[in-house]
Amino acid sequence: MTREDLFRAVRHAASSGCWSRGIDYVRRDAVVAVSAAEDEVVLRVASLGGLVAPTVYLFPQDCEWDCECSSREDPCEHVTAAVIGLRRAEEEGEQLPQAGRDAGHVVYHLKRRGRALDFSRAILRDGEMIPLLSSLTAIASDRSGAPAVVATEADLGIENLLASHRAGDLRRPMLTRLLRRLVACDDVRLDEQPVSVSNDLVLPLVVVEDRGEGFVVTLQKDPIISEIFANGMALCGDTLRPLGEERVTLREREMLSRGRYFAPDDVGLLVSSILPSLKERVQVEVRTKRLPGSRRIAPRLQFEVRRDGDSLAVRPTVVYGKPVNARVVEGRLVHVTGSVPVRDLAAEERLFATVRHALELTPEREMTLAPAEAIAFTARMRDYDAEIAGTAHEDFFTADALEPVLQMDADSFDLEFLPRGGARGSGVSGEAALRAWSKGGGLVGLNGGGFARLPHDWLERYGRTISDLLEARDASGTLPTVLLPDLAHLCNELEIPPPLNFERLRAIVGDFEGLPEPELPEGLVAELRPYQLKGVSWLQFLRSAGLGGLLADDMGLGKTLQAMCAVRGRTLVVSPTSVLYGWQQQIAQFRPNVRVSLYHGPNRVLDPDAEITLTTYALLRLDIDTLAAQEWESIVLDEAQAIKNPESQVARAAHRLPGRFKITTTGTPIENRLEELWSQMHFVNPGLLGGRADFRRRYAQPMDAGDPEVAAHLRRRIGPFVLRRMKSEVERDLPARTESVLHCELSERERDIYEAVRAATRKSVVERLRAGGNVIEALEALLRLRQASCHPALLPGQGSSDESGPLPSAKTDVLLEALDEAVSEGHKSLVFSQWTSFLDLVEPRLREHQIAFDRLDGSTRDRGGVVERFQAQDGPPVLLLSLRAGGTGLNLTAADHVFLLDPWWNPAVEAQAADRAHRIGQERPVMIYRLVARNTVEERILALQERKRALAEAVLGDAAGAASLNRDDLLELLD
Repeated sequence: MTREDLFRAVRHAASSGCWSRGIDYVRRDAVVAVSAAEDEVVLRVASLGGLVAPTVYLFPQDCEWDCECSSREDPCEHVTAAVIGLRRAEEEGEQLPQAGRDAGHVVYHLKRRGRALDFSRAILRDGEMIPLLSSLTAIASDRSGAPAVVATEADLGIENLLASHRAGDLRRPMLTRLLRRLVACDDVRLDEQPVSVSNDLVLPLVVVEDRGEGFVVTLQKDPIISEIFANGMALCGDTLRPLGEERVTLREREMLSRGRYFAPDDVGLLVSSILPSLKERVQVEVRTKRLPGSRRIAPRLQFEVRRDGDSLAVRPTVVYGKPVNARVVEGRLVHVTGSVPVRDLAAEERLFATVRHALELTPEREMTLAPAEAIAFTARMRDYDAEIAGTAHEDFFTADALEPVLQMDADSFDLEFLPRGGARGSGVSGEAALRAWSKGGGLVGLNGGGFARLPHDWLERYGRTISDLLEARDASGTLPTVLLPDLAHLCNELEIPPPLNFERLRAIVGDFEGLPEPELPEGLVAELRPYQLKGVSWLQFLRSAGLGGLLADDMGLGKTLQAMCAVRGRTLVVSPTSVLYGWQQQIAQFRPNVRVSLYHGPNRVLDPDAEITLTTYALLRLDIDTLAAQEWESIVLDEAQAIKNPESQVARAAHRLPGRFKITTTGTPIENRLEELWSQMHFVNPGLLGGRADFRRRYAQPMDAGDPEVAAHLRRRIGPFVLRRMKSEVERDLPARTESVLHCELSERERDIYEAVRAATRKSVVERLRAGGNVIEALEALLRLRQASCHPALLPGQGSSDESGPLPSAKTDVLLEALDEAVSEGHKSLVFSQWTSFLDLVEPRLREHQIAFDRLDGSTRDRGGVVERFQAQDGPPVLLLSLRAGGTGLNLTAADHVFLLDPWWNPAVEAQAADRAHRIGQERPVMIYRLVARNTVEERILALQERKRALAEAVLGDAAGAASLNRDDLLELLD
């Protein structure tokens, strides 16, 4: 096709009117060439005085055409004018039609003014630049005298945009809109130099580069920018471009200007979040080949599992990719390998909801599941499309039920729990099963894999005993001899043969029947009663087995005689000072051929040839290094409640004493706390009750909580090594003992004093005690109430009389009345009080009644002389004693009446006092009277005594001891 072919096609297609108008445009020189090429010719056709000049596009090779005008005719008058003008130019020897001599075009000037740009327009005509000061419309109407101009649609658009502001400093919004129109203009100049115009925004440039193992992201100046103008323009080479809107925050600018570093662990955050956000606002140029790409994949659940003892540790996470190439950690995407996934936050949240609600786990947090929970978790995982990282969960399945298998050796044992039909080693050790049971677990892990349900019924019956035995074994697995009776008892209950070495101990299990006849020492000058012979036999049996024992017979049943008949070899006896000489006298009386040494006094020296060495607890504490350095065959601790506090120096000293055979004797093995028993048993048989902390955990604390099974277990454990007989068991050897209460009615004056003390106590002490106040203050208040119950003169600040005369005391009146009657009937009486000041008040009343008396308290120097005078047939009928000085170590069988003036909550203390008269050698019935003031704190003390007997009864089967006072007890007594 040629231009001629195109001319003919247009001529053929145009209407006659349209063709005529085209000829008219050509005659007026309205056709102006823009550009020409073989395949495209561009021309403008000026109309309406040059105000409008639509652009016509001719395509000769395709014989096609197009025009910018909106005419419905095709071809339009502008196309006809274009082809006619093109042919005319060829006929005149021109390649393209030329504009008429009077036509010009619009030139747009931008000039630098400081950092800004000024704008103006001009008309270029015949090489002359004429400023355009009026509107194009005015030029077209020829009202201004300005030269004609060929205007484009872009020129008219700019005309409308500028309105009245056609030159000068344009603000950024106006200049930005103007630049969009200037793109279509042919002649734009910057300081007289032609420039092109682009609407491509100039945006901040962010560069991603390598830095070490990570990456750095930096905000930089785009190198294509030559100059930036204040009103929103940038010169990029020879092209003007608008500046994009600033969409980088101040914080981002500060951070990125310095360069923000992303470690390898932060690649996920960089690729999935940071860069996509920046790309929406700035140019991003990646200058590294190491940065992974991104892709869209769905997130999924992953559970990391590991074994934690018998538990399963599970950590639920959300990951992307298979294998994992990224994981969500605390809200961040952490890249692992490969491409970085595009995050799907909604899908992630749905997975986390499944973890929280359906699986009851905490996302991204490791949780430890007990065996039953772990087994259930493993089963639930089959319902979820989730990956489990690790194999620990495979261990959690339910195995067959367990059966205990007990293996016996001569002096040891081993316990294993096996699944039914399981081989040795496939189950679980006894220690592991007992640990799980003690923690309340229902399942235990097996060596062969899986978990089995513990035999709870069997463990409830035997678990505590077996646990004690397992813990007591030494490194070789051998059980201490002292625990063989416990093992034998277990074997008996399980109906299996006991260990072989137990046979030699069988006699001390149960009721001690079958003990061999005792071998009484040569030269013994005494006829032992049957129960004493049994005691000696029991002690000698323990000695032969390498064991020790606690002889806890009731007061006055001859514990000293039994002990001196059982010891052999070099022997150390430790006793309170008050009975030290009693031991010396009894040894001289019953075993006169024994060499005895008294280690006492300032010039004390150990006699290496003495068969029995006597000393006191005070000297044991002071001289423990000397005494512990000796080799003792036998050691006896008399009145062993002296070591009841294992923290005390005397108890620690006693526990250091080396001896092959150890005996403790006491009528009150438990006075206040169960730990007192542990201290004594730890001396005679270390290891029987475990360590002190273990004893508290296994026995003391459960018994405080009222666990009867623990008490029974403890009683059975210590039974072979504790021998206790009550007077009631040997009553054929002792006369009757009768206990009664003598009630005293306070006089009106005494009652007023008592109530005044009680009111003050209630107001000042009880309320503070309830709120956690000082217990010492409460004990002081209790002391004042007890004193007011006995005698007003005992209270601080009170004399024995006042202006009204001697202070009354109903209790002393009742005592004197009872003593008058007893003396008149030929009885001798012991009168005990905790306060020597009370005994001071009783003495003048005895003189008034002409009753002879003697007195023994802590200040008494010749204790033996006082006892001897009282025991004599012609001695005084009354002996006043303080509980501290006269409660132990005295034989006062001349008395058959005992008066306890001030009751105390520990019945053991009162029992010791009463037993001064009710003991071997007493031939008459003994009457024991407690004097109690009615409607006073003393009545509450009697009630408290009964409850406090329970501790010793639970362990030893008698009423030998009582628990110490606690806060609740004090409130009960004072309130």
